[in-house]
Amino acid sequence: MGEVTALRNTPTSNADLFFSFNWLALQGFGGVLAVVQRELVEKKKWLTLEEFVEDWSVAQILPGPNVINLAIMIGGKYFGWRGALSALVGLLLVPTVLVLFIASAIAGVADSQAMQGALRGMGAVSAGLIMATGIKMLPALKTNPMGFFACSLLAIGTFLAVAIFRLPLAWVLLTLGPIASLWAWRCIRKKESV
Repeated sequence: MGEVTALRNTPTSNADLFFSFNWLALQGFGGVLAVVQRELVEKKKWLTLEEFVEDWSVAQILPGPNVINLAIMIGGKYFGWRGALSALVGLLLVPTVLVLFIASAIAGVADSQAMQGALRGMGAVSAGLIMATGIKMLPALKTNPMGFFACSLLAIGTFLAVAIFRLPLAWVLLTLGPIASLWAWRCIRKKESV
């Protein structure tokens, strides 16, 4: 256990949180999941892959944007409310100013065919980044108490419900979420009793 913590990095200060999340936001224009996973797990090593999957799962079910929830959770974990605020401001300050500047700069050409095509192309790239990150996160399922098969069934069920049958995300979360939670609870209890 001592060796694992020795290999773990942590943010050194509120300023470190601010600049790190600022850098994440500036890299992840249009979608930050791929960037957040790479930076926090692979480069900074603030989280293991398993911790990232767990924290990202919690961030997704909380109200509000996922990455904002994650930033607040990580900042709060290391430096309390000041850390949460530092991570949040770092994530939002410069990108907000940048978006306002870009919006005012392209206001006259936003409806042009070329701009619409560029935005559609960026949407496709964003979808590819999210899929690639999902694939990179698959190894974390090896340590999931539910097992790879059950996790895969839940992922396929969620995909079918949202992408194919176009069910509202809230209803999918309210049905598959409790099923997954109960199954995980059962698997953990079974593992503890052995």
